[in-house]
Formats: sequence, structure tokens, C-alpha cells
Amino acid sequence: MVKLILASNSPRRRELLGGLGLDFEVRVLPGIDESYPPELEGGDIPLYISKEKANAYVDQLADDELLITADTIVWLNGEVLEKPKDEADACRMLRELSGHTHQVFTGVCLTTREKQVAFACRSDVTFCTLSDDEIHYYVDHYHPLDKAGAYGVQEWIGYVGVERIEGSFFNVVGLPVQRLYQTLKQNFNIK
Repeated sequence: MVKLILASNSPRRRELLGGLGLDFEVRVLPGIDESYPPELEGGDIPLYISKEKANAYVDQLADDELLITADTIVWLNGEVLEKPKDEADACRMLRELSGHTHQVFTGVCLTTREKQVAFACRSDVTFCTLSDDEIHYYVDHYHPLDKAGAYGVQEWIGYVGVERIEGSFFNVVGLPVQRLYQTLKQNFNIK
């Protein structure tokens, strides 16, 4: 029986993986480099980062362990919206997202000592036009400084601001669990 290891500090990823009913352990190494080559675009960015995260752990894996690493980005008009530096930066990002459609890409890498399978998922998210009052309310009350693109779709801003999602909702939260489950089942015989 393989032991699942989730390499993530994200409470959202922990909750989503837990929703699959699979037992897993959380293991986090500090200081993993999350930079990427500047020529990468869209889904190639989190795919690259999720593989780099996995490579940092691979020497520490036991023969019966399967590591899950992931990275999520918000992609708007050919640019990555990272985690905001401060509240003003969060407001700027939300103004950019307001009234537009952007992409959320999550790269997932599944790694054992003998095998690695990686994939990226895309969801298109359309925001209605947000007022400055709505943006400031959200930033002041929810402090989205730990979230790519300065928002959590599962929070107030998603309730009032997201008009449409094409693709996986859970991908936007941070882990495309349906695709993850299918990949675990098909490639690692985990059910």
C-alpha cells in the first residue's frame, strides 16, 4: 500500500485532498525555490514549479511513498498575478481582474522513487465589474495576501464577483481533485 504525502502548507489543498477520502501525511520542506524560466507561459509555469518542488523531495522519499506537489497561478493578459505584496497591491490586482476573464492554472506532480506523472489544469474565470468599495471591503475583511491573484474564489469575493467559471471550480481553489483522482487511479492504482 502506497503512502500519500502532500507537500503543501495550503489549508485549501489539505481540505480538497481530504475530500477524496484518502489518507495522507503533510510534509513541507522550507525554502524551495519557486522561480521559473521567464520564457514559460500559462500552464507551463505551475507545471514547471510543481516538478521543481517534487525534485526537492525525491531523495527523501521512501519506496512506498507517493508525493503530491502543486502550484497555482492566475494568468491575465499574458502575465502572472502572483501573491500580492501588500493590501494596495491586492486592490490593484482585483481592479485588473474586475470585468474580465482570466485563467487559473494548477500544475500537479505525482512522484515516487521510480515514476513521475505531471499535468496542468486550466479554468477560465470571469469577474463582473467590481466597485472600489467591494474591492476594499474584501481586502480589508479577508486579507488575501497569501493567494495568487489576491482572491479566494471560495470566499466573499467569489460569491459576489465571479459570474462564470469554465473548467474545474476546485482547480481555482488550488487543486483539481477530479483530475488528481483519475491520475492516481490510472497511473498508481489508488482508489
